[in-house]
Amino acid sequence: MALKKKPVTGMKDILPAEMAIRDYVIRLIKETYGTFGFSSIETPCVEHIENLSSKQGGENEKLIFKILKRGEKLKLETAECEADLVDGGLRYDLTLPLSRYYSNHANELPSPFKALQMGNVWRADRPQRGRYRQFMQCDIDILGEPTNLAEIELILATTTLLGKLDFKNFTIRINDRRILKAMAAYSGFAPESYDTVFIILDKMDKIGLEGVREELEKEGFDKACVDKYLAMFEKITNDVQGVRYVKEKLEGVLDPEYADGLELIMNSVDAVKAADFKIAFDPTLVRGMSYYTGPIFEISMDEFGGSVGGGGRYDEMIGKFTGNNTCACGFSIGFERIIMLLMERGFQVPQIGTKKALLIEKNMPAEGMMKVLKQAEEDRKNGSVVTIAVMKKNKKFQKEQLKEEGYEEIVEFFADRM
Repeated sequence: MALKKKPVTGMKDILPAEMAIRDYVIRLIKETYGTFGFSSIETPCVEHIENLSSKQGGENEKLIFKILKRGEKLKLETAECEADLVDGGLRYDLTLPLSRYYSNHANELPSPFKALQMGNVWRADRPQRGRYRQFMQCDIDILGEPTNLAEIELILATTTLLGKLDFKNFTIRINDRRILKAMAAYSGFAPESYDTVFIILDKMDKIGLEGVREELEKEGFDKACVDKYLAMFEKITNDVQGVRYVKEKLEGVLDPEYADGLELIMNSVDAVKAADFKIAFDPTLVRGMSYYTGPIFEISMDEFGGSVGGGGRYDEMIGKFTGNNTCACGFSIGFERIIMLLMERGFQVPQIGTKKALLIEKNMPAEGMMKVLKQAEEDRKNGSVVTIAVMKKNKKFQKEQLKEEGYEEIVEFFADRM
């Protein structure tokens, strides 16, 4: 049987031009987030299947790449259920591994702890533009900080990074899961129906207010509840005035501190932001992960036509491991989507020093070769990027290729001139 050249569906080979951009963005991420005090960590790509299937990951738990037991532990002939066959899986995000990591090492870490984690994750999803089955995630999290300083710093660090990559006019959409629940309670929906209501509400940007109304009524919800619910969305603005309207409207149902916290985040970010973007209150923002407990946020970018990052507060996840809840908040950028957008706009990695190509004749004697190698060493010491190549028959095409790769200076060495 012939071997297959193409990668597995939903995964991709990365060519040098893209890899150069990826390496540059990774360096910039570490440098930028480092100035905000975040420390790099790493967790294994394989997690216990019990952790991955703990009902913390929402729809992602349906997309786990599961790993069979190994050796004597794998007993196919006597297996009666999946638990007899599977004991691990590839991580589908970095938040759950971070929570396990922190619960295991809390005594060795500062409080609050500011973590930067980058690594591949895997989801058995349907591949599409900007979405793969294996992809890089980039998360920053603050653990052990109960105040909204965590949200403010996460948003400022992330938007500073995007500004350095020359992204402009994007929007940070922000909401609070507790506001979502208070609006549903105020309208008369039963708590057990909230998930259904929020799934439909999350479609607002695609099907509009009337589409949401139609779907809610189709689910059998009382028309009076639906009307009362959607009437609020018609009056809520996307600025701090919208937050104040919600606070006043939900008096007695919503703790005013939640609205005050959201207003503080929006005003603080707007006052000191270092990039060109808007922060907007969006009462329809839901985010699918069930582990979110407070403020949630997403990055909307017009040139992509969707979200390129998001996050929020998840104060109860670490408690699933330790029995004691720990304040936690995180923000993840869509690394693959950011790279895709940079490549589509023809992004060029800034060069430090010149790129120089040294071309030598095919039959260059040893003495001449040594001179070329010493020249290359000297140029590298002076900050240049230097490659050495043997001249090809079609030297014109070879030079054109080198210029396309960014080599500004091409020097030829001939045996009879050394």
